[in-house]
Amino acid sequence: MPQERTYRILIRPTGTELHAPAGTALRDLLFEQGVEFPCGGQGRCRGCRVRVEEGTAPVNDAQRERLTEEELKNGWRLACQCSLVDDLVVELRQWDAAILADESPFAFEPRPGLGVAVDVGTTTLVAQLLDLATGRVMAVRTALNAQARHGADVMSRVEYACSEGKLLALTQLIRSQVAALIDQLLFSSKAKGDEIRDVALVGNTVMHHLFCGLDVEPLSHYPFEPRDAGLQKFSAIDLGWNLSPRATIRFLPCLGGFVGSDVLAGVLATRLSESEELGALVDLGTNGEIVVGNSARLLCASTAAGPAFEGARISMGMRAATGAISQVTIENQRLACHVLGNTAPQGLCGSGLVDAVAAGLDLEVIETSGRFADARKEWPLAPPVFLTQGDIRELQLAKGALAAGFRILLARLGASLDDVKKLYLAGAFGNYISRSSAQRIGLIALPIDQVSPAGNTALLGAKLALFPPAGEDGSYARLRQKIEHVPLNADPQFQEMYVEGLAFPQHAHVPI
Repeated sequence: MPQERTYRILIRPTGTELHAPAGTALRDLLFEQGVEFPCGGQGRCRGCRVRVEEGTAPVNDAQRERLTEEELKNGWRLACQCSLVDDLVVELRQWDAAILADESPFAFEPRPGLGVAVDVGTTTLVAQLLDLATGRVMAVRTALNAQARHGADVMSRVEYACSEGKLLALTQLIRSQVAALIDQLLFSSKAKGDEIRDVALVGNTVMHHLFCGLDVEPLSHYPFEPRDAGLQKFSAIDLGWNLSPRATIRFLPCLGGFVGSDVLAGVLATRLSESEELGALVDLGTNGEIVVGNSARLLCASTAAGPAFEGARISMGMRAATGAISQVTIENQRLACHVLGNTAPQGLCGSGLVDAVAAGLDLEVIETSGRFADARKEWPLAPPVFLTQGDIRELQLAKGALAAGFRILLARLGASLDDVKKLYLAGAFGNYISRSSAQRIGLIALPIDQVSPAGNTALLGAKLALFPPAGEDGSYARLRQKIEHVPLNADPQFQEMYVEGLAFPQHAHVPI
């Protein structure tokens, strides 16, 4: 029987060398090397572009549709559409974005044993091992969510999971990956698995369902309401984890629709529910969640805002990593771009997108309508990276949805922007965005001194959940009763407010 042919793949700039049998999907090899697949490998976007420097990677119809003749000639390919037919030398973007791992101090009631807090993000996972007696963080581990090869955003993930047999595959994938992170935490801290008493996991509604093995079909269509968003408890035996059978493993409950337990954790972390003053929490991840209220009442909602802020659906968009333009400023009426990793620019991340549009407004290259002032189709930022008319439109759609959601929640509370005393920006994007640029484009409509980057509130909230208040079973029933979920798509005012929120402010620092 003839031996199967094996090919060599050399990856630049890392110098990584891989070997795989003929016919192996390039997607399966390159995901572990940092290549993302925003559309789940369907060939519907350009997010997994790589450049083949040596060797042959055949071109199919999907690539001809998404890549220009010049790009194809220069070796650019969609990794999701290629399989091995030759030895290859491939150039790719090397992701090394910092993941917020939270080191915030917090009050707690000591208890024996160890605990693990896990933020199950759509893009990234963060896990911390804690000494429950001292509250000390003993170890931290992070990883790209392995499910991302099946879609970068939650709806792509839902679409994949609704295919026959795919839900179980995604569930097993994320459970085994979290188990591996816990094993790494134990190894680095020299602790033992039987010392872990409690594991608290948080994530958006889709991640909650995929980890817990719950049907995501209701999330695929209107009214986008899950059938079971409550607290889910497991034993180590249930999950096949190498922990003590006495360990309690909890995935905290969601709040409704696409507002997950990561937002519940954010409310815990910011203590919004304990404040007499009106405050707000905005989490701009792969989705956009908003919470507004105080100790008397809290309202929450989700908007389709996150993808643009994370670089998705942007022509040269990428996550905040090496090669990404993360900051754009104006110096002597010219653009100055900061590139992460002090290397050649390769794309534009969310914070850079907001800065670029703010600069374009100040330079009058971009009109308040969002159109280029001179009818051009694109605007060079730092060669070869440019901003397109479509990119600006994506940002308008995202910030318009967020502005509309915010206004609707305030209206239901009988309040206005003037009544909001504190706005917490959660997540990596909220931590790195320029507040002045966000204000310039109308994303933030509050004085800058009232806006506070809050870091990874999901992880901090998960840690707090390891020390539940007396009489609390981990379901946070009392808190959930205080938080009302508002489905924005059912609000008759949403469309009108959404359209009103699309335009950019006329001048700098004018609230929407």
